[in-house]
Amino acid sequence: MQEYVTLTSGHMEFLIRALDGDTTGLGPSPLPPLPTWVDPLLVQDAVAFLQRTSLPIEPRKQWPTGGLPTFGLTGKIQGQHLAEPGRALCVWGDAGWGSLTREGKYGNGRFDDQLVAACVALCRAWHPEPAPTWVTCVPSLRHPALVPDFAARLANALGLSFYQVLAKTDTRPEQKAMANSLHQARNVDGSFAIPIAPLPSGPVLLVDDMVGSRWTLTVATWLLRSSGSGQVWPLALAMTGGDE
Repeated sequence: MQEYVTLTSGHMEFLIRALDGDTTGLGPSPLPPLPTWVDPLLVQDAVAFLQRTSLPIEPRKQWPTGGLPTFGLTGKIQGQHLAEPGRALCVWGDAGWGSLTREGKYGNGRFDDQLVAACVALCRAWHPEPAPTWVTCVPSLRHPALVPDFAARLANALGLSFYQVLAKTDTRPEQKAMANSLHQARNVDGSFAIPIAPLPSGPVLLVDDMVGSRWTLTVATWLLRSSGSGQVWPLALAMTGGDE
């Protein structure tokens, strides 16, 4: 392989000989060689395309089999407790905003202002109705300042008030460590509360950094709606294989 990658010509002949083939009659390729460089403008266009990504977050409509016993939730999620269809900015780790999201969470410990601006643009293009009148976020005991800091900056950029009304009541394993969706749902059961009352009554933008199974957002929405909030519009930075 090392010899192959150093070749400047004769690549096909090399491969045929390596496979004990006959190179007799093999002439030069009629096709021009592929360029060894990439047009920087094409790279910029590709990154811009990835950074325009907006992924739907479909609301869950049914509690898991067996329900959530701590919260006492079973069966169909009632209409007044349903989340509205949400949005995710990117796919976790992709070449657009995904890598910047990962760097913010596990590298810098703070999400870049570029992600705030990108979410502002997403919200304006999304244009949910009725429009959110305030912003809150999903809390975390592992990264207590990460998402609240981002959500507060986003709220300020949108001209809205930020209220940290949800609280994490105990430490649970990360959702990505759970074996399946049922375990992820049970992992969230009883782990959030709203100690602050009354809540703002208008529609709310619910912010999290990552979303996968959607159980965290589903339970947070149920708590918000049960405590008197208006419609809940979920917004996450990245879509993953497992809800954080």
